[in-house]
Amino acid sequence: MEKVVLLDETGQAIGIEDKTTVHHRQTPLHLAFSCYVFNDRGEFLLTQRAHHKPTFPSVWTNTCCGHPAPEEDMGAAIVRRLGEELGLTVHDLELALPGFRYRAVMPNGVVENEMCPVFFAFTEDTPRPNPDEVAETRWVDWAEFSTGVLSGRVEVSPWCELQVRQLVELGPDPTRWRGGAPADLPPAAQVA
Repeated sequence: MEKVVLLDETGQAIGIEDKTTVHHRQTPLHLAFSCYVFNDRGEFLLTQRAHHKPTFPSVWTNTCCGHPAPEEDMGAAIVRRLGEELGLTVHDLELALPGFRYRAVMPNGVVENEMCPVFFAFTEDTPRPNPDEVAETRWVDWAEFSTGVLSGRVEVSPWCELQVRQLVELGPDPTRWRGGAPADLPPAAQVA
């Protein structure tokens, strides 16, 4: 049974809950991550969430999202989830937005409420989506994608839209983004 780390407002761990029961109309604040994966052509791997997911099904979003297990290193959790969801091996995994936080409400009232540091990485692999997690994948030009998100022409998950708005401030070329400071991660994400 997958567990998520519950947080207080300062990002300290205050408990653990089953992932299957944590998302509802009063979802408690918990720890998550997002990752944006690029290839050597400068393309970004856009993914569509599986159609049967309980939160935000069928929505197009960043490459991978997930929750680190209690006491799991954030980088290790990201590498694990990229393998499980997409069959990807990545290199040059970097922290981009250590303090990203959001709250989003689905039309049925179910809430996402996360401190969700954002990372980016690179791969030469061809994605092999796990249908339990990902319905479809698409390599897209980052500049076109980010411009489309910012203009409202490209619809993505609420967290992806907010993240893209901050990621473009790092510069137009993801290979030149400077990593964020690990000291700025929520305290619960600073496990070894």
